[in-house]
Amino acid sequence: MPKKNDIIECTVSGIEDYGFFVKTEDGYSGLVHISEMSENFIRSVYDYVSLGEKIKAEVIDIDDKNKKLKLSIKNIEYRICGSVPENSEKGFQILKENLPTWIKEAEEEIKKATN
Repeated sequence: MPKKNDIIECTVSGIEDYGFFVKTEDGYSGLVHISEMSENFIRSVYDYVSLGEKIKAEVIDIDDKNKKLKLSIKNIEYRICGSVPENSEKGFQILKENLPTWIKEAEEEIKKATN
């Protein structure tokens, strides 16, 4: 069970514009908010982590009841050598970019089929 200020190993499970999500081996999930990534301006969270990458993070807050963590990589060496999976630079970004188009196309097909 993680404790505040512990440095833990986790796996990046999702990436958003505001930060990234991780999972731990002991069933916790967590968020590294963009404000906890660097003291400098961050153009893209994707410049820092990749989906599936194993990293280290510092625990800054814990919700044991819900197994949720608030994490930071700001002041630590977070990279674990050799942990970036191949072809994972964009992760679900392709889905995010194309989903609106696919939905529109599907709606048009349904409309044609029902007329």
